[in-house]
Amino acid sequence: MLFTVLTLFPEISDAYFSTSIMCKAVERGLVSYRVINIRDYAFDKHRSCDDTPYGGGAGMLMLAEPLGRALEAAGAKKRADIIKTPGKRVIYLTPSGRPLNQALARELAAEKELILICGRYEGIDQRIIDCYVDDEISVGDYVLSSGEVAALVLIDTSYRLLEQVIARESLEEESFDQGLLEYPQYTRPVEYATIKVPEVLLSGHHENIRRWRLEKRIEKTLALRPDLIRQGEERSLFNDEIRKIIRLTTEKCSDEGEK
Repeated sequence: MLFTVLTLFPEISDAYFSTSIMCKAVERGLVSYRVINIRDYAFDKHRSCDDTPYGGGAGMLMLAEPLGRALEAAGAKKRADIIKTPGKRVIYLTPSGRPLNQALARELAAEKELILICGRYEGIDQRIIDCYVDDEISVGDYVLSSGEVAALVLIDTSYRLLEQVIARESLEEESFDQGLLEYPQYTRPVEYATIKVPEVLLSGHHENIRRWRLEKRIEKTLALRPDLIRQGEERSLFNDEIRKIIRLTTEKCSDEGEK
């Protein structure tokens, strides 16, 4: 999978691709990347890439021309040309985009190449979006000063789902798998700050451990993200066992609240 990052600050992306699991994925040929400095496609000697927005208002806006030239260099196609020649998926990271979630991460992980536009200042000229952008994606309902940070979040959520990057068993029962959050985890020592590891995890009884972990996933999701439970029920994500535990856990919490 190839990630092409268009940015004004290439050192941010370079550092990410050269460390940790990503570095190993690159070395093994599972992931490749290009970081394109938008300033290299500016026209003037100062390599200017921003200007004041028409109509007034605070802040600066990224210029269309350098960014458009950088996109062309990356192999992006204008929408008018895509019918003739298949294009590469171009994504603009923006707070006004559709939310990034695990389902979207899986969809992106199936792409051969993603071209990511890292915005700055007040954003980018709308004509770039109209001409080139396939998806506007948000990493959360908040505003970042760096589109690079948002792009790295998208890259991290998608590349880790590629075959052989992370052991398949490590991806099972993660948060959002089956519409539930992940269960609590413990390691050595058995007792820390007077708190002991739950006995069931020390028992070696695989079925009891599986059941305990499932119950804890449901308890945690009900407590922290009840919206995920509602979505799971609406989309019929839950099997009979999960639905029963949800009902029993909800009744238990209700009984305790009445006491």
